[in-house]
Amino acid sequence: MLDIKFIRENKDIVAAGAKKKGIKIDIDTLIALDDKRRALQLEIDQKRAEQNAASDTIASAKSDVERKAVIVQMQALKENLKVQEEALQEILKEWRVLMVQVPNVPDMSVPDGESDADNKEVRRWSPASGDGGDTPKFDFEPKTHSELLLAHDMADYERGAKVAGFRGYFLKNDGARLVWALERLVEDRFMNREGFTPMIVPSMARREPFVGTGYLPQSEEDLYKTQDGDYLAGTAEVAAMGYYADETLEKKDLPVKFFAFSPCFRREAGSHGKDTKGIFRIHEFVKYEQVVLCESSHEESVKLHEEITGNAEALLQELKLPYRVVVNCGGDLGLGQVKKYDIEAWMPSEGKYRETHSSSYFHDFQTRRLNIRYRDDSPDGQGHGTLRYVHSLNNTALAMPRILCQIVENYQRADGDIEIPEVLRAYMGKDVIKSNR
Repeated sequence: MLDIKFIRENKDIVAAGAKKKGIKIDIDTLIALDDKRRALQLEIDQKRAEQNAASDTIASAKSDVERKAVIVQMQALKENLKVQEEALQEILKEWRVLMVQVPNVPDMSVPDGESDADNKEVRRWSPASGDGGDTPKFDFEPKTHSELLLAHDMADYERGAKVAGFRGYFLKNDGARLVWALERLVEDRFMNREGFTPMIVPSMARREPFVGTGYLPQSEEDLYKTQDGDYLAGTAEVAAMGYYADETLEKKDLPVKFFAFSPCFRREAGSHGKDTKGIFRIHEFVKYEQVVLCESSHEESVKLHEEITGNAEALLQELKLPYRVVVNCGGDLGLGQVKKYDIEAWMPSEGKYRETHSSSYFHDFQTRRLNIRYRDDSPDGQGHGTLRYVHSLNNTALAMPRILCQIVENYQRADGDIEIPEVLRAYMGKDVIKSNR
């Protein structure tokens, strides 16, 4: 959520940012409503001051007549104040609804565009030639990950659908072993990384962390809701960001870096007919997430954004998967994102890159909603440090089982076998997944 003061003073910038993201919001209506809120709040404050002054007058009154006269006046003031306070609450309801719809302003480096088709490539990498590398070439027709997993008895989609419905799946044999091997790899790489706190976080959370992170109300159709009114998260970011809600951190403890794990759930609303075969787009998966809180500095956010993106790239490089990094256009940014990178690994069967990771920073958009602050070094006039909202960032460390799609496709051989990435062989106990030929 943006500061209303910033919105009022930068109305044109906020409106232009919303337009760039393709989000409709009436800034003029919000400011007019805020004018009403401010005026009514001022009247209420004045009446409360009168009420306090009258209480002093009653206490110091020299006669019952004088005391009763003041009490009669105060009863009328009290009734009037109650009416105004109720009116303010109604205005605040409407004001809050509009405020949570105002999108964050994208960075100047974010390109224009309406969808992911307009994202701009920043760099690419391949195991053969490193930066700027070419995509791998096969001297045979590569099979899809769905075909490969079935052919090697690594997955069962029919029984998955029987048990869990559309997009349900079972992973078994080397399909399950690959996921466990990937888990051990990513944990080895991050668990002991300096500065990161490993966490297993709740998948089910109250409404507040979802509103705080910006997933509600805009993305409610993509969330599973429980009978008790809680929601199932599609990312560990939600719970990790809620960890310090309504708390004040020490500047010396920043940045705070979480390496968070949770099962994840997404309805995939709006993706009907997309990636219906295999495990690329599914309702239930697991994910490791990097979540960072830092001081209120654009430069610090940019630096850490590149750092956590680099962490994800390093993992793909260890797996020797060809990938590229794209900067997302305005129309492909979420409500709170200032800037976002997608990392896309090569899919030979489709002849294109497909997303495996995303990396974003938000400035204080999320933390203002969640009320996560720290005390700066600058004095606030009362001998304390100035309270500021921290900045937040997040990045996928690894989402599974989606990454299996790129692994089995890129490591397939003409004879039907699937090589195991070298970095996973010690965990798997073998070098090759043999075909059933």
